[in-house]
Amino acid sequence: MIAAVETIPATEVIGRRKGRWIDDWRPEDPAFWADTGARVARRNLIFSIFSEHIGFSIWTIWSVMVLFLGPKYHIDPAGKFLLTAVPALVGSVLRLPYTLAVAVFGGRNWTIVSASLLLLPTIPAAILVHPGVSYTTLMILAAVTGVGGGNFASSMTNINAYYPQRLKGWALGLNAGGGNIGVAVVQLVGLAVLATAGATHPELVPTVYIPIIVLAALCAALFMDNLSEARNDKRAMRDATRDPHTWIMSFLYIGTFGSFIGFGFAFGQVLQVQFKPEFKTAIDAAYLTFLGPLLGSLIRPVGGWLADRIGGSVVTFWNFVLMAASAGVVLLASQQKSLSLFLVGFISLFVFSGVGNGSTYKMIPAIFRAKAALAVTGGAEAAVVEREGRRLAGALIGIAGAIGAFGGVLVNVAFRQSFLTYKTGDGAYVAFIAFYAVCVLVTWAVYLRPSSRKLTGV
Repeated sequence: MIAAVETIPATEVIGRRKGRWIDDWRPEDPAFWADTGARVARRNLIFSIFSEHIGFSIWTIWSVMVLFLGPKYHIDPAGKFLLTAVPALVGSVLRLPYTLAVAVFGGRNWTIVSASLLLLPTIPAAILVHPGVSYTTLMILAAVTGVGGGNFASSMTNINAYYPQRLKGWALGLNAGGGNIGVAVVQLVGLAVLATAGATHPELVPTVYIPIIVLAALCAALFMDNLSEARNDKRAMRDATRDPHTWIMSFLYIGTFGSFIGFGFAFGQVLQVQFKPEFKTAIDAAYLTFLGPLLGSLIRPVGGWLADRIGGSVVTFWNFVLMAASAGVVLLASQQKSLSLFLVGFISLFVFSGVGNGSTYKMIPAIFRAKAALAVTGGAEAAVVEREGRRLAGALIGIAGAIGAFGGVLVNVAFRQSFLTYKTGDGAYVAFIAFYAVCVLVTWAVYLRPSSRKLTGV
């Protein structure tokens, strides 16, 4: 049961209750939104993006660190792919408890904690990564960076509660896109270290982030808020797992976000292994690895924006078609050993995965809004079903984020196995094409068929 919410003006509650709790939050009320809601939501969105951005950078920091692991570290390409698969795995697992943490502790409070936890992988890495370190130590250090992967789920769940339905696609896309840029930024930090200090100082990459992490935690403490209604959603995760759309959307999110984060981890290594003559040193690859994640991150809000206007299922369907085509270009370029065509295809994969990230997340609240409308038609009370839809949508965002992130593990494992078996990434590219084709069929069958669209409204 959802507890009653007090009707105390948010502007009074923020200053009166310890811990910056807001008891009255009505984003669907136009007067409330114009007077108070938009300003408060925007402030929380800004600092949520900042913290999530740093989380993504720390989560994917080993996509950069492996570029520093030269012959003195005695690690082959297969071993490096494992070093990038482990953070993806840990991050995907942590996304579920991070989603629940918002309901238990509050969005602001948990942002402070989750930002502070980013110090756990950065401080040891700044001290321990040097020639002679054991592979086991590196694996542990890489695994701990998974705490950065959880930040996305808690941030998205928190921001979802702040915005009205008509702005969720834009807000969630902006929040996620700003966070995703952290993948590109950490690679730019790595490039800067390589260009100035050389490939013998990997410890400088995590060192750069230590004061920024402290700043993110302080900003969350000073400028963010907690929503009381989020504390009433403790059973939302369990209830959401009973809805078939939870598993369908999670599967589709493997294809979009799983691709984005998996390619973000693997792109630099793939270039170095598959095009050795062109990328003889780490800095040669570092000049290019940030481009795909940067473009994929910047385009994510556009996916949400398009979904707001023409429908999330339409955007997602055609996006998977284009992802399959892009993977086909990458496969052709690999077989022809064409670096320029390879870069075009791979960067296109990043771009379309970013668009798909925005459109699939827009579909989640839209699905529950459509179900709420059907319930109202059947006689249910509008306010009750609307609140229930927001509750389940928030839980589904966390579940889909966790399962989608696991796609990053699959991408790195696919590359590792392909290079071990075929000495190229061709086997992985074929697998990607097949998976995107399945996603096209699923999107059409569940959300685009005329009978399905009447039910889901997305």
